[in-house]
Amino acid sequence: MAALLRRLLQRERPSAASGRPVGRREASLGTDAGVAVRVRFAPSPTGFLHLGGLRTALYNYIFAKKYQGSFILRLEDTDQTRLVPGAAENIEDMLEWAGIPPDESPRRGGPAGPYQQSQRLELYAQATEALLKTGAAYPCFCSPQRLELLKKEALRNHQTPRYDNRCRNMSQEQVAQKLAKDPKPAIRFRLEQVAPAFQDLVYGWNRHEVASVEGDPVIMKSDGFPTYHLACVVDDHHMGISHVLRGSEWLVSTAKHLLLYQALGWQPPHFAHLPLLLNRDGSKLSKRQGDIFLEHFAADGFLPDSLLDIITNCGSGFAENQMGRTLPELITQFNLTQVTCHSALLDLEKLPEFNRLHLQRLVSNESQRRQLVGKLQVLVEEAFGCQLQNRDVLNPVYVERILLLRQGHICRLQDLVSPVYSYLWTRPAVGRAQLDAISEKVDVIAKRVLGLLERSGMSLTQDMLNGELKKLSEGLEGTKYSNVMKLLRMALSGQQVSEILSLQKI
Repeated sequence: MAALLRRLLQRERPSAASGRPVGRREASLGTDAGVAVRVRFAPSPTGFLHLGGLRTALYNYIFAKKYQGSFILRLEDTDQTRLVPGAAENIEDMLEWAGIPPDESPRRGGPAGPYQQSQRLELYAQATEALLKTGAAYPCFCSPQRLELLKKEALRNHQTPRYDNRCRNMSQEQVAQKLAKDPKPAIRFRLEQVAPAFQDLVYGWNRHEVASVEGDPVIMKSDGFPTYHLACVVDDHHMGISHVLRGSEWLVSTAKHLLLYQALGWQPPHFAHLPLLLNRDGSKLSKRQGDIFLEHFAADGFLPDSLLDIITNCGSGFAENQMGRTLPELITQFNLTQVTCHSALLDLEKLPEFNRLHLQRLVSNESQRRQLVGKLQVLVEEAFGCQLQNRDVLNPVYVERILLLRQGHICRLQDLVSPVYSYLWTRPAVGRAQLDAISEKVDVIAKRVLGLLERSGMSLTQDMLNGELKKLSEGLEGTKYSNVMKLLRMALSGQQVSEILSLQKI
């Protein structure tokens, strides 16, 4: 880069790129026949994938699939100081777990790779060289200490911190002198006074005069790594991205990106900025909230479909909100023109109910139910292990019967290995004192119930068993039917609550 700057000093610097606005286009999604839809999810691996990131990825995925396009995962890892070990792998793992795998990615490869920005540095260097040649960019020799003083001074005066463009109009002689001492300066982009207007597919027509409120931004750091503003423009161009669907926090930066497209002579993609996903109280989702990461939900037994359902249900983009939508239904029903500017408020207290609906749907499907049987067997082994006095409880027929009986009542498979359902897998330890506290006629009741069950030639149905137990209690003076049932419940399950499976069904 230093050699390039020296070569440029030998020439007359051309005038800066014009601030001509990009031509207005019709209000269209740009999904006409013959136009390949290519969208990207471009997170920074500075943390694991959370619900906010999942929502952005999902909207990109369903938009791509609705128009038979491609969904690309690109990792923006140019800030090497903030990388979190394992985050890159976690992001792709979680997208696959959620059922929205990318078509092109660092792991899968593809025609537009590599898909990690740290491996695309030559492309950014080429773009920077082109901008330096046209005068749309210039070297900046300001020290970190000076920039920090500018920031502190602005804050002290209750102003928005901004670079004062000190290096913007340096002469060739001044640049040459600086290069002799600092051969690796940062490179800044020269913002134009007239920013182009653009039509956002969610927020409509926008124009942000960034030059009046911001200083010229750094596009290439002194370490040779680009900043987000340059890297995303270069990558979206070279990867053929047709639509950029990203969070609304980037809306005001779009003017800078359009100026970069203009200066490089490239056609920009269509932009759609998605409103933020917030907590129920309107506060921002924070990575410091341990419970917003996908691996947390996966470990707790929540189904991918329930997460996709709830983060789309609380937002917009669909004709109506309804619980229980599957991914194919989301793809069919999604309409980008129906995404509103209002933030989506996420109420995670409703997630168990969403999960209950999706779990019930899986149990109702024979092939899906067989998979759930296998997962429940593993959970039983993990929860009870050597406590299993009778391993027949792991028999697939028995496990499947439990699933069918409890469908619509449980929210997660893990619920079936919670203490309230432990009696399904292990024999409860019930003391005689606990039984005597319910009724003084424990022995009489036990003998009569055993006699009822051992009666030859009798096929007990639920209704028949109900009737026989009522007759049994009527034959015991001073013993209510409710006490008989309470006693049986305690003996068989170790519990007195009625949230367990009906004794008649066990």
